[in-house]
Amino acid sequence: MSLPQFDVQGSLFESLGAIAPDLFADNDKYKLFAKKVWPVLASCREQLLDCYDTENGRPGVEPVVLLGILIFQFLERVPDRQAMELVKYHLGWKLALNLKLSQGGFHPTTLVYFRHRLIERGKADIAMRAVLAALQKEGLLPKRSKQRLDSTHVLSAVAELSALECVRETLRLALEELAKGVAESERPDFWELFWERYVESKLDYKSGVEVLKIKHRQAGQDCLRLLQWLEPMAAELRSGPQVELLREVFAQQYQQKAGQVKPVKEHATGVVQNPHDPDAQWSAKGKGKQKKTWVGYKAQVAESLPEKDAPNQKCFITSIVTQKASESDDPGLDQSFQDQALSGLERPTELYVDGAYVSASRLYEAKQEGWQLMGPAQPSANRSGLAADYRIEAFDINITNRTARCPGGYDSTQCSRLAEAKTQKVSFRFEWSYHCRSCPLRSQCVPSDQSHRTIVVGEYHELLQQRRRDQQTQEFKKRMHQRSAIEGTISELTRAHGLRRSRYRGFAKVELQNLFIATACNVKRWLQSLTELKIGYNTQLLPFTNVLYSLRRFFLGTPVSRNSFCIHSPQAVLIVKP
Repeated sequence: MSLPQFDVQGSLFESLGAIAPDLFADNDKYKLFAKKVWPVLASCREQLLDCYDTENGRPGVEPVVLLGILIFQFLERVPDRQAMELVKYHLGWKLALNLKLSQGGFHPTTLVYFRHRLIERGKADIAMRAVLAALQKEGLLPKRSKQRLDSTHVLSAVAELSALECVRETLRLALEELAKGVAESERPDFWELFWERYVESKLDYKSGVEVLKIKHRQAGQDCLRLLQWLEPMAAELRSGPQVELLREVFAQQYQQKAGQVKPVKEHATGVVQNPHDPDAQWSAKGKGKQKKTWVGYKAQVAESLPEKDAPNQKCFITSIVTQKASESDDPGLDQSFQDQALSGLERPTELYVDGAYVSASRLYEAKQEGWQLMGPAQPSANRSGLAADYRIEAFDINITNRTARCPGGYDSTQCSRLAEAKTQKVSFRFEWSYHCRSCPLRSQCVPSDQSHRTIVVGEYHELLQQRRRDQQTQEFKKRMHQRSAIEGTISELTRAHGLRRSRYRGFAKVELQNLFIATACNVKRWLQSLTELKIGYNTQLLPFTNVLYSLRRFFLGTPVSRNSFCIHSPQAVLIVKP
């Protein structure tokens, strides 16, 4: 598909900015978008050309305009059809996207195909990188600064199915795929039975437990029978996407013993939960009443912190990394650093995180590379049921001198260095072989299955030990207050831009969605900073219940949230807060 001629400034006689320059105030977000953000998107056109065949096919829609529409989609949280209606009827969108006043809009599928092009050509992050580069150029985002990082769950756009429902639905999709490539004369004798059982029939949710177990085993036998029939068939039938998915689901859900197919009792991590989105995984977070489970993905959100001499400076999202739901937070930290490096950002001077990111090896890595990892260290594992006063934290360990002191005050020099052959991981084991015999704390400190106390720690345990001590101080707790605002950022991304629930199916599409959500949030904060610098705020604290609705009616202001609202007049800007 070829592309039309591109004009950065727009037509002198047809663009909205030329026809009615005073229609929007100087601090209006659409006018600021056209002035600041649109040139940044226009600079990406050469990279977008890789998504098109510029000399073949009918002219397509301008990709820079589509890039801006995708940002506005997540900026104002609208779906494809509504976005195209706004392109056609909304004057603010026309001004921001440099469109003619007579622009009639496009078909909603144009956005679908454009997203596919971005994913196929590896351009999903093009808008994110461009906006971050512009923020650095404007001096709003330094290359190296303090940051905070946290993860949140993203729900998949498909339903959560039971194991039986997942197998039956996968079978249905495989049968429908095979029906297109297998002639009726070549179909096996069990085809009609399987078609009626899995395509034309639905599972009765009122069935008893024993009936469902029988159906589960039967579905496994039918999967095996269908896959065995496919083995001598042509490669294009055996390697179809739904057939390959059926093989994967069958291997995850069943095991073969003595020629019989039996459902597995415990599923491994990362099994397919729904064949309509095989990348979505089940995961859990927290314990007890605080435990949450979901099927979907995980997003690592990193945000810059304001400098001490600029407390009112805007914070910007420096990276957003999409992970499988079952992946831990520790590799997400490395992925965040790699993603920031692609945007020209360096390692942060200080990184504020929660306990999931803090380990002895991480603290050592941060020390060697010259940055601080600020976060609480998690307590040691308590496999023997000991009280907190007698866990590893209670021992004073000096790996340099190969000595350790137990809670009873006994020093041990019985230290052994252990090294794993495969992973090259080094650890140290300390023993109190003769101290524990007469110790009055033996019954509390020594596990019942041991003759004396032994502990094993990593080679960087001293850093972890020091962190566990530091996190009890008031100074550390005060510094960690800077991490709390990342929760508000995640809430903003969720409530204002739709981060919590994915719009699309598949890891690549969810990753693209998250990148545009972060871009939209950065653009919004950028425009807010421009508004504050240009106009300033005249803020008055007034009784909320008495003046809110009367002032809005009197000044014909715009609808606002329950917490605050803004009234624009030609002379001033008034912010009313409760």
